[in-house]
Amino acid sequence: MSEKNREGKRAARDRLAEERERQKSRDKQRRVLIVGAAVVGVLALAAVAGLLAANSGDDKDTSGLVAIPQGANGKDQLAIPVGKDSAKSNLTVWEDFRCPACKSFEDAYRTTIHELTDKGRLKVEYHLATLIDGNMGGSGSLRAANAAACAQDAGKFTPYHDVLFKNQPAETDDAFAKNSRLLELAGQVDGLDTASFKKCVEDGAHDSWVTKSNKAFQDAGLQGTPSVLLDGKNIFADQKNPLTPAKLKAMVEKANGA
Repeated sequence: MSEKNREGKRAARDRLAEERERQKSRDKQRRVLIVGAAVVGVLALAAVAGLLAANSGDDKDTSGLVAIPQGANGKDQLAIPVGKDSAKSNLTVWEDFRCPACKSFEDAYRTTIHELTDKGRLKVEYHLATLIDGNMGGSGSLRAANAAACAQDAGKFTPYHDVLFKNQPAETDDAFAKNSRLLELAGQVDGLDTASFKKCVEDGAHDSWVTKSNKAFQDAGLQGTPSVLLDGKNIFADQKNPLTPAKLKAMVEKANGA
């Protein structure tokens, strides 16, 4: 083979080797670009997912986590209404099922309140607090309030509310902390002792709602339970002009033009 041919073949091999190196370099760059694009794509998807999750959280009110009793209304749906919406007088009552003063109020005013609500003259909004749990320890206020909310789900709030106050234990006795006792008392209300009520009580279905209600009680700056307001005016705290069932009835009848 001539020297010229050998030089030509070497040059061809060198060019081929150089082309192969260039091809390898291009292949490496392409792989880097592909991997980089994939990483960017994954990060972009993660960012979108994070944004969606964040937006989803923003759209949810924390109250969405609270199991609200059927028919509860008022601000943040923390009031349990009793009576007709057409009533011209509105009584707001803050109570704790362990509170002795609340029992005294209920024992004295129960008949009058029932009479006025039955006549369509008065609407009552009950707000439940857990003041005694905080003061005395225990969980009877919370457990009883949850059970009362479960009774509201069953359309039996008023009779069960009354049964709880009629059977209130001593303030230092946290008997209402036992769901078994609350379920036993449900037997005194026709149609309440059901599997769904039992599950609601035992699951603490409305515990978060009761906790939120008690926070509203604290934020309202009320002096204690019971706090009783007629058409927004605190009528139970006026010691110079103490409220009586007769006075309550007279004020409501007057508001109704009777």
